[in-house]
Amino acid sequence: MTPPSKTDPTAPEAGPTVTPADPAGAAVGVGGRAWPLRRLRTASKLDKVRWVIVYSTDLVTLLSLIGLYTLYLQWQAGMLPVLAAGAAVLLVVFFVICLRPFRVAVRGGPRPTKLLAVSGGIALLLAVVAVVWALPSWLGALTPFVRKRTIALASTGMIVALALIGSLSGARLADVLALVLVMTFLTVLSVVATWANLRLWRLAQEAHEGEEALARLAVSEERLRFARDLNDLLGQSLTDVAARAGHAEERLPLDPEAAAAEMFEVRDLARRSLREVRAVVQNYRALDLDEVLASVRAVLEAAGVRCAVRADTAALSPESRTLLATVVREGTTNVLKHSRAERCEIRIENGVLEMSNDGVSGPVGRHAPNGLAGLAERVRAAGGSLEAAPTPEGRYLLRAAVPA
Repeated sequence: MTPPSKTDPTAPEAGPTVTPADPAGAAVGVGGRAWPLRRLRTASKLDKVRWVIVYSTDLVTLLSLIGLYTLYLQWQAGMLPVLAAGAAVLLVVFFVICLRPFRVAVRGGPRPTKLLAVSGGIALLLAVVAVVWALPSWLGALTPFVRKRTIALASTGMIVALALIGSLSGARLADVLALVLVMTFLTVLSVVATWANLRLWRLAQEAHEGEEALARLAVSEERLRFARDLNDLLGQSLTDVAARAGHAEERLPLDPEAAAAEMFEVRDLARRSLREVRAVVQNYRALDLDEVLASVRAVLEAAGVRCAVRADTAALSPESRTLLATVVREGTTNVLKHSRAERCEIRIENGVLEMSNDGVSGPVGRHAPNGLAGLAERVRAAGGSLEAAPTPEGRYLLRAAVPA
């Protein structure tokens, strides 16, 4: 199946009554101002996890801006306005730079040495004017690119240095202890939160890759099973055909009638083998509708799509059950691959299947001649009909009717 468009919610290939529409048009708004919401709806689960992890790490970096309040207090206490303004600008620049390293780590890129060096230099300059709040954030930005032992030694050294400087400057012991406690807390928070978020992202990637690997493995196992069945069936049959044809060739010069009889047996054996192959293929294609519905619901729920199934299948013929099972499976594949649905409803009653989802995210275009388009021909050949189109309510409906 070849998906025509990423914005196709269920990718119903060349459905017979597909009506072009843009249900997302109302959500886009004038001038496309609502594009972030559309991007959020069309994002994959892995993208959403990445955004949550990255932005939560940004909140930790945001703690460095406490230094702006410190600069305000120092300006009130008599610091030169130019010096206070310059330090504030450096602090903001430091914050913007420190947002970058974790994003590089999430993408798996090389260590941004220049960014880390520049941000580290800015943190030291700010520390000279008693704005030490940037130091924990810088250690957090450094965490993804160095060993745990290195970051632990750097954090300890920074806290010890601050304690010594505070003591030598003549500050009160209580103030020094308070500074050490606060800086220790912020440093541990920045370093541990950054490391934990990076670890969480890697686990999310591994889980995503594992799901894809399981899907590929299931397909491979099914192909191997089918190939094994055909090998077991055709191996012996073709061996018998070859043996009998060889006997006929040997007997042809001496006894043409016996050779002809042998060839008739070869013909019958070939026809019988062909019927067996067709039976195996037919059984392979046959699907149990109830099993497919249960499997589809489990797969959709695992993918984060709430699925409601209401099906009355008792009165359906075996052919109709197989046909509807094929449509359900194809529709589910398209929901998972080409939509961002959050809810899917499947209803079967009196031989009519209605499968709808809320994953419409853009205009529906033309589709490839396979998939649902091919199924539509099979349904019509069986005396039924198949339709796929957006609804006025902003959902996408796949409807198939077969003889009960």
